[in-house]
Amino acid sequence: MTTTSSRRVRSMLFALLGTTLVSAAMAQAYPSKPITLVVPNPPGGFVDASARILSDSLAKVTSQSVVVDNRGGGSGNVAYQHVARANADGYTLLNSYSAYHVGNPNLTPKLPWAQKDFVPVALITVATNVIAIHPSVPANNLGEFITYLKANPGRLSYASQGNGSLSHIGTEMFKLQTKTSMVHIPYRGSGPALQDVLSGQVQVFITTPPSVMGQVQVGKLKGLAVAGKTRHPGLPTVPTTSEAGLKGFELEAWVGIFAPAGTPPDVVTKLSGQIKAALELPETKTRADGAGIELRYLAPAALDELVKKETDFWAKTIKTAGIKAE
Repeated sequence: MTTTSSRRVRSMLFALLGTTLVSAAMAQAYPSKPITLVVPNPPGGFVDASARILSDSLAKVTSQSVVVDNRGGGSGNVAYQHVARANADGYTLLNSYSAYHVGNPNLTPKLPWAQKDFVPVALITVATNVIAIHPSVPANNLGEFITYLKANPGRLSYASQGNGSLSHIGTEMFKLQTKTSMVHIPYRGSGPALQDVLSGQVQVFITTPPSVMGQVQVGKLKGLAVAGKTRHPGLPTVPTTSEAGLKGFELEAWVGIFAPAGTPPDVVTKLSGQIKAALELPETKTRADGAGIELRYLAPAALDELVKKETDFWAKTIKTAGIKAE
């Protein structure tokens, strides 16, 4: 090896060692200032509730304040673009909603962000979906509802948290499986959607329990079925879709924490461990149970595999349902 080549190799090794030492030093000091969780939805609903449950517990674990920053709009794209452009230092994080993360790349070819713009940190929550309707709809169970839809094609409208959201894609799946027709009314999150469903302006909402559980419990909405394998503890009298006669229709949403690409691996590892510790606090489970949310931790590598698997699944679902960006 020539002298010049030896110097080049030594320079590369020193540069690599320097990068490793800087990353380790950053991780050791992390976090030394407030952390921001950027939420792609307005306040209210499963995605926002997940962020707020984590923020309080993570603040206790890290001894730093954790701020929830709601940036709704553009079917989540406003928040995703903001975090993609943020400093990759672990202080600006994306509270990512599954349907946006795996659905939007399959819906819109020219997104202002890409999945590669983020690195997975931890899965934090999951939630099955509830089929809820306004009391004005003349149906008291899922079978009666499907019968009514078939007799009145296009008469009812359904709400979603936005184009490409799980409530949108999931309801289109429901329509395909039941061979029924409803009009899609997209909103900028669960809160605005719920208001119009409660007023009867829109009659149907297939969404996660935090959005409608309280309204079903007091009779302001009818809960027809839970789209999961088991009944929801907050809605014990509401059957599963399988129990109600619609086998094979299941919808589960998830929320995961992602950091901008380029965030030092040591910081990601430390942050993931801190999130795991936050989720294991007894008060975190108490709050999650009250909101109808299931805590479920996955480490970075496992979350990355989940994203890949679900991206492929939703690509097929969106194509089959013929869903297009609006």
